[in-house]
Amino acid sequence: MAALPPLRQELDLLPGPALANGSPSWTLHDPVRNLFFQLDWPSVEILRRWHLDDAQAIVADIARHSTLSLDAAEVAVLADFLRQNQLVQIPPGGAGQLGQRLHEQRRDRLRWLLHNYLFFRLPLLRPDAWLSRWSPLVAGFYSPLFLRLTLLAAGLGLISVYRHWEHFSTTLVDMLSWEGMAAYGLTLVAVKILHELGHGFTAKRYGCRVPTMGVAFLVLWPVAYTDTNEVWRLTRREQRLAVAAAGILTELAIAAWATLAWAALPEGGPRTVAFLLSTTTWISTLAINASPFMRFDGYFLLADGLGLPNLHGRAFALARWDLRERLFQLGEPAPEYFPPHRARGLILFAWATWLYRLVLFLGIAALVYHFFIKAVGILLFLVEIGWFVLFPCWREVQAWRARWPQLKVSGRARHSAAVAALALLLFALPWPSRIGSMGLLQPREQWPIYSPEQAQVIAFPYANGATVPAGAVLLELQSPQLEARAARSEARREQLAWQAGSAGFDSDTVRDWQVLHEQLHTAEAEQRTVAADAARYAPRAPYAGILRDRPPDLQVGDWLGNRELLGRLVKPGPQQVLTYVDDEAVARIAVGDRALFSAEGGAGPHLGLRVTRIDQDASRVLGEAELSTLFGGPILVRERQGLLYPERAVYRVQFEVESPTPDEQHSWRGQVTIAGRWEAPGLRFLRSALSLLWREAGF
Repeated sequence: MAALPPLRQELDLLPGPALANGSPSWTLHDPVRNLFFQLDWPSVEILRRWHLDDAQAIVADIARHSTLSLDAAEVAVLADFLRQNQLVQIPPGGAGQLGQRLHEQRRDRLRWLLHNYLFFRLPLLRPDAWLSRWSPLVAGFYSPLFLRLTLLAAGLGLISVYRHWEHFSTTLVDMLSWEGMAAYGLTLVAVKILHELGHGFTAKRYGCRVPTMGVAFLVLWPVAYTDTNEVWRLTRREQRLAVAAAGILTELAIAAWATLAWAALPEGGPRTVAFLLSTTTWISTLAINASPFMRFDGYFLLADGLGLPNLHGRAFALARWDLRERLFQLGEPAPEYFPPHRARGLILFAWATWLYRLVLFLGIAALVYHFFIKAVGILLFLVEIGWFVLFPCWREVQAWRARWPQLKVSGRARHSAAVAALALLLFALPWPSRIGSMGLLQPREQWPIYSPEQAQVIAFPYANGATVPAGAVLLELQSPQLEARAARSEARREQLAWQAGSAGFDSDTVRDWQVLHEQLHTAEAEQRTVAADAARYAPRAPYAGILRDRPPDLQVGDWLGNRELLGRLVKPGPQQVLTYVDDEAVARIAVGDRALFSAEGGAGPHLGLRVTRIDQDASRVLGEAELSTLFGGPILVRERQGLLYPERAVYRVQFEVESPTPDEQHSWRGQVTIAGRWEAPGLRFLRSALSLLWREAGF
């Protein structure tokens, strides 16, 4: 076996905390890069005998002086680890090779740009000396008395928030404005500065150096950071946990005292500041810093608490091994041994982290796309999806390719391939399509009665449900404004008629005879207009029918709003169902398709339908208000001047009723299920993706 490479002379070997299994550990410190590596007992025993310069001699000496039983392969593994992490001396003539490798790395501009776009740090301060001077002044915050007072403040503040929750939640809604968002942003910056100071002061409390503080950019999202790598020098795990938890505890203390201040202070600026501090710290701490799925404080607390450094990497490796064994049953050994309950927990944790990161990175990719110039946004979006989603999947596929000889003879692999092929067929083959929407069952012929402006009820000739003959007055209304207008018009007409009639007897007015007759015709036309408007205040039935949907609380003498629905005149006969579908669903519907209607609540009819008409253009105005979100329907609309405008493209679909309909000519709202054209789920997904791409491709 080749001679072992000599170790770098400046490396430090420090005692570390006990591992989860109770065995001792050590920490190898690289002072040049300020990096720390945790070593177990066998690795340290090998390093202690590294000067023997022979793997077999090291193994034999360990066997003579300890209870360990090692082999030369483990020595070789440790040697490879030291070389890969640049912990050994450069061999004679190796400087040129190392320089060539660094030069190639620098020449790969694309990889450099990609790495620095995804994550880079910007050091801003060297706070070590400043933290040392101020540490005695903040020592009181670490006392048991301050802890008890903070817990008391948190309890009192949360009780007060519970008792005044309506006021608290209303204030939160009021802050959802541009000014409120700016205030939240400034508050968040201040809180995160205190968060990082909590890490720094706690690290100094245990004698660690804090070389830098600054801002790290994770996919261009700024995140404050404090370099506390020297906590790996600490031999007690409790001290490491204290440094990792200091930021979260600082924010929780701020939240506790700010919540109590909000409860105690009067209305004004100080109470608003306390509210901002309270809500910002509670939300940012619990939702961001305490999460173990990213490498924030929650992750390091969980890793140190379990005694599992590099928790993500080890959990991911175990989950990938478990996936391969479940799919292919290769019989490969696990990356490392864990008790069964801990192994299951790490695998579930790995999958939860992957799902969390998938959602997070997709969201960040969407934000990057929308907040940059469209061309740059598309490029950065593709980088996000490629690096965080597609590239890990591709690496796993490459690992499967490397195991192809074992996969060919594995029965479990053939079974998994058959299941995957079946899933692909289910995705690619057409399936019966069911399209659901909310519809309105109503008579085919009905005449809605709307109130005119400034109307007052004076009589109800017919009750709700009464049969009305053709031409009968359905409702009697009056309008003082219209009556005054009619009186003025009649007086004007009479005056002009008298003047026009007497113009021939007066020589002075003969020349104005033609003008007076024109004015008289105008007054008569205005009078006819008033008469037509008056007819709206006494609507007559255009056909014989049944009066329905008259407001039950409407009384004689009530004043009405403009275009208020006062009832419907329903003509007995066939009924129809109307519904609206989006542009994706309308492509799968054709005239003649069957459908079912089920009234809401199950109290109304259940009917068979057939599509009779599909609008070719999207509806600009929603004619059936009952289907809008304003009245509990599914169609999002905005109201303007009494009309309802859909917020997205919807198409009107009309059905005829094939089942026997009930005698009562009521309108029912219910669920419509349409048997649309068979379609493959994959085709539907592809069409949606291409539609999105076509819509966003325009610059």
